[in-house]
Amino acid sequence: MNTPQAPQRVNPATELARQRTLLQMEWEHERNEHRRLTELMGIDRRVRRGDCWYPAHTGRTYYNSLNQLVLEVTRESASDDTNPDAEADHNFEYGRQVTFFHLTGIDDIAYHNFTATVSRVEGDKMLVVMPGEGAAAAVSAAERLGVQLALDETTYRLMMDALSRVAAAKGNRLAELRDLFYNPGQARQFTFAPMRFPWLNTTQEHAVNEVLRAQDVAVVHGPPGTGKTTTLVEAIYETLRRESQVLVCAQSNMAVDWISERIMERGVDVLRVGNPTRVNDAMLAQTYERRFEDHPDYPQLWSMRKALRELRAHRHGTDAWHQKVDRLRDRINELELRIHNTIFGQARVIACTLAGSASRVLDGKRFATLFIDEAAQALEAACWIAIQRVHRVVLAGDHCQLPPTIKSIEALRGGLGRTLMERIAASNPQVVTLLGVQYRMHDDIMRFSSEWFYGGQVQSAPEVRHRSILDLDTPITWLDTGTLGSDNEDGVAMEELVTATGGRVNRAEAEFTLDTLERYFARIGRERVLDEHLDVGIISPYRAQVQHLRHLLKHRAALKPFRRAITVNTVDGFQGQERDIIVISLVRANDSGQIGFLRDLRRMNVAITRARMKLIILGNVATLTRHPFYARLHRYIATL
Repeated sequence: MNTPQAPQRVNPATELARQRTLLQMEWEHERNEHRRLTELMGIDRRVRRGDCWYPAHTGRTYYNSLNQLVLEVTRESASDDTNPDAEADHNFEYGRQVTFFHLTGIDDIAYHNFTATVSRVEGDKMLVVMPGEGAAAAVSAAERLGVQLALDETTYRLMMDALSRVAAAKGNRLAELRDLFYNPGQARQFTFAPMRFPWLNTTQEHAVNEVLRAQDVAVVHGPPGTGKTTTLVEAIYETLRRESQVLVCAQSNMAVDWISERIMERGVDVLRVGNPTRVNDAMLAQTYERRFEDHPDYPQLWSMRKALRELRAHRHGTDAWHQKVDRLRDRINELELRIHNTIFGQARVIACTLAGSASRVLDGKRFATLFIDEAAQALEAACWIAIQRVHRVVLAGDHCQLPPTIKSIEALRGGLGRTLMERIAASNPQVVTLLGVQYRMHDDIMRFSSEWFYGGQVQSAPEVRHRSILDLDTPITWLDTGTLGSDNEDGVAMEELVTATGGRVNRAEAEFTLDTLERYFARIGRERVLDEHLDVGIISPYRAQVQHLRHLLKHRAALKPFRRAITVNTVDGFQGQERDIIVISLVRANDSGQIGFLRDLRRMNVAITRARMKLIILGNVATLTRHPFYARLHRYIATL
């Protein structure tokens, strides 16, 4: 019998230096890609990609609660029902850097020599924090105005700085965590009898106990539908019985908002650092800005800030003027600090993105425990930004689902995509707890994922094992789109490359996708679909196919009554979500068997585990089953 080999020890300094090199590659790749888009890509194409608003119009300017100058920017609607390639979506969100431009001729673009920061986006309106009144005035005066995403290098700088600090750490807590995470070690634990949580299952209860026992690190591995968020919230709630305040982070604003809302449902006071892009009123009330504005002393502070701006606008240079400015500034600083300390003194959970943990409002703050949700989607360097502030770390996620986004092929091949969660799981597997019971899917839908990705360790809860919409219905169906009629000579629906966006689309498969959904609704019955509020997700890995499907859906009269129940999005857009019915359009259909990034099986794991009761896969069998994963999936479905 072969004995398993111990993990090979590595030099943390060497590994961190390699990460810096790979991160620099990714940074340079983004710089070059941004330069290419800016210099070579026309405005229309940038608008379709969602990276540009043109034409754009400015509205009012005002100072927000953080004394930042904000400019309102609106766009003319980018959607057009007569144009299937029109795109109303965009990539603008809180914290992104933008640059303004205006057209001086037919094709001549003049860029303003500054960048600004998105504060909030809602529909066709965006709030942008400007670098000064001169910049705001210049933009407001410009005609034929546009705004586009700028290369945001702030996060890269934060990550590079974090890697340097971790590598240089000596004789402190950061150095201890680094050495433990990089090599096999004895992660320390407190000793106490297991606590009971009757509302959790056995694996969830064990995970919470392991988090509470951990003195250094704990990892909660949560496959689809296993209640990772429920477990993490319970662990946070119990930790707060022992600690006055914890830091909760995730890679994206959306993930931070989701875990924050769930924590708030337990009656815990959450302070959200950084404005989320799309939040409900309850979450917005927890943001630092809103709490600052709601403080009783804020009106007084606002008056003093306004007085200081007026004094500076009418500069005299006399001693009396300087003394008055100094006194007013000191009073403002004192009041700001008082409001700031009150806000943080009340909060039990500080929630922000990993990059947001470097916010100036957290200067000087230290925490006993850091919880990182969706840790398998975060670059390791981003995790270190937050880890610098804490004594111990709890990571939760699933490295068998969506990975971090890496755009440089070289950096990806070099290992930049390996997350801190994966590193810790490999070096210290004893700190990992797998959640083993799923509550989302019919057993037949879950079983393939469990066997391929989790060694068969995930089981279905009895209450969902046989859940279905129709009696005697097959939970998973694969419909071969390889024989669909099209304009191609061989009569097969083939993929196309959309030159405007560089994406891939399969138009015949898209039509068949909606045809299939119509037929399934007919089997269920129109009234039942509406009365029982059955919801549907249509997923495609390719954004161009998603856009095309959305356009087709708008013009499908038979599906009009159900449109509110149907969501069409990419795999990434469905992360963390579930629907009663999921329909997947895989797009790829070619003679050479090329499947592109469908080879990233972690994305497919997300796609096939979103359905509660019915999963329908549409794809070209001849093209896709040349890959062993799809071949095995096709055989599995055929045996059901």
